[in-house]
Amino acid sequence: MKKMPFSLAAGLLAATLAGCGGDSSSSDNTSGDGNGNNTPPATASTLKIGLLPDTQGGGDNVSMHPMKAVLDKEQDLGVDIVIPVGDLTDHGTTREFEQWTSVAESYRDAGIEFLPLMGNHEDSYAYSVEWIENMKHYIPEDAVHMAGAQYLNYYVIRDNVMIILLKYYNLPIAFEWIKQEVAANEGKFDHLVIASHDGLIGAKYGETREMIVEGTKGDNALMDMWDDIRAFFARYDVLWVQGHEHMYQRSVVTAPIWVDPSSWTTADGNYRLPQYTQIMSGNASYKGYEFRYGERELVQRIVQQKMNTRSNGSPAYDANASVLTFQGDRVDYESWFVEHTIGSNEDGVKELADPQWKLLDRFSRTKNRCERLVYPNSIPEGTRPVMYLDASYISNDCTGDDGSVARMVAGTNDTFNRVESRTRDMGVTPGFSRAETVTDLMRLGYQFLFQYHQNWTPNLNGNNRLVPLNESEVEIPETTIDLKELVTMSWQKGNGETASDILIVSGTQNQTGTYSSAYGAVKDIETMVGLPGSQPDGTAKQPHTLPAGASKDWDLDTAVADAYALTFDAPEGSDVDSLNLGVRTAEGWQPLASADCLVEGPFDGGYLSTPPTRPDACADQPLVGVDPDHGRRFWAVLQQDAELALLRR
Repeated sequence: MKKMPFSLAAGLLAATLAGCGGDSSSSDNTSGDGNGNNTPPATASTLKIGLLPDTQGGGDNVSMHPMKAVLDKEQDLGVDIVIPVGDLTDHGTTREFEQWTSVAESYRDAGIEFLPLMGNHEDSYAYSVEWIENMKHYIPEDAVHMAGAQYLNYYVIRDNVMIILLKYYNLPIAFEWIKQEVAANEGKFDHLVIASHDGLIGAKYGETREMIVEGTKGDNALMDMWDDIRAFFARYDVLWVQGHEHMYQRSVVTAPIWVDPSSWTTADGNYRLPQYTQIMSGNASYKGYEFRYGERELVQRIVQQKMNTRSNGSPAYDANASVLTFQGDRVDYESWFVEHTIGSNEDGVKELADPQWKLLDRFSRTKNRCERLVYPNSIPEGTRPVMYLDASYISNDCTGDDGSVARMVAGTNDTFNRVESRTRDMGVTPGFSRAETVTDLMRLGYQFLFQYHQNWTPNLNGNNRLVPLNESEVEIPETTIDLKELVTMSWQKGNGETASDILIVSGTQNQTGTYSSAYGAVKDIETMVGLPGSQPDGTAKQPHTLPAGASKDWDLDTAVADAYALTFDAPEGSDVDSLNLGVRTAEGWQPLASADCLVEGPFDGGYLSTPPTRPDACADQPLVGVDPDHGRRFWAVLQQDAELALLRR
């Protein structure tokens, strides 16, 4: 990797990254007044939840090798709970449940709690016999079950996390029960995790497409609560986790336009966007799915996507291990993958004998946060900048409880990932389907899933997302999709080592310039043209020149963020001359730059490309300054996610 200007030295960069995820125990909640008067509270407990993707192995088999590899990884990461997200089996047979439990039992006996949920491959004879017989030994005794759906829809509360488990296709069935139980437990949890086999939006699947757009005439259950579900999930900041798709995807799903976010005013606090997080947990089976239909632009923004199908140029399958870590009001997330070529249990353990796990995705956030969707810098010039279509690292003020104020002030998203979808169709059956005509089907598609392209509502994935084929079919053309960044600035109370609250910057360092086909084949974003019609003006997305530090590697250990700048204002009354801007590393807090390397003067946008003169000894230190025109303001240029706070010199 080429050396990038103003980035941290290699050791500090690695140490900082190690300190920005997973166990945040060294960032215990405490308060600071800027003058070193901190009162540490009791340390919050830590809860780690691992996700186990679909383990169906083909025929009367469970994919035992990927299942064990994922559970080994999550056990190494210290999980307390594992959520198997459905399709534990392929046929729901006695043999398969014996295989599944033979793997799971040693982890359960070692103290890991399992919260299994039913997928479509268990929704059969297996429910009345095999599912209950086997899973009643894994579902906790204190679980609260939905009436009439025992062992199908249930919840538990662990520490300050409410975890709701839903059977495949049961979201519209269970929604009223979810609202009732969440209301009954108000004040007992800070985080709401809802897990089901499939999702409201999906990638290949999705209940909205299946139950509404291609739904059955007169079956309005999901359609009637479509807005209310998204509004409820956004208000409670839901983390939705699922299986079913055999690919990894993280995206945000927006609430209806009439839903106010939780803030936007000074009195109410910071500006969390009206959306919730959807995580497709990936794969632990012997099959992989291609990306069908693409991004549902009307309601969805994709932040990370990876598929591997071992077909059409894809050389392997993925096994995915993801962990959510909760501590107080903070959540850290990491998702790992390893590639393998195992097609059946009889193939043997192969690459999974010594799996070389790579970090694929991550984020850190607290409840007190500010959010910004940063779009890729591939939007055609002249596109009307509506619907957050902006590639700049610029934000509004984000205020900590102690009065510290942070703000992103400069930078452009030039390092982004690109993926493709494949062409698919949808059909009409007059008298049976909700849509009576192709025109009606297109209306539903644009009403619930895809952004209708107009100059004032541009669709960045193409100007014709739905095309009539004949009297009974509509085509969703293949397209090329550039991923977005969800950048957050979160606040935690300061600890005894800091002189201010702690700012957590997350989401700037999650993409490296990868480009993959709908099947997972590797493509080159710098040399290869995207699919025809994939730009909003009807042309194809063009090759994109990446910054020198972009690795084009799925491993986030190689990731370097685009240079961005932020300001950090000390709380009122602070003695700025006695402070410096610091960063949390694996070894503890240390200054971003030494005091004699601080630049005196306001930040200038030109510093991203042409820095001011500093002593030679400062060359390997980040560019940090103090603004004398704003008596409490520090500023810095960074190329990484980071945890920042004011330190005493």
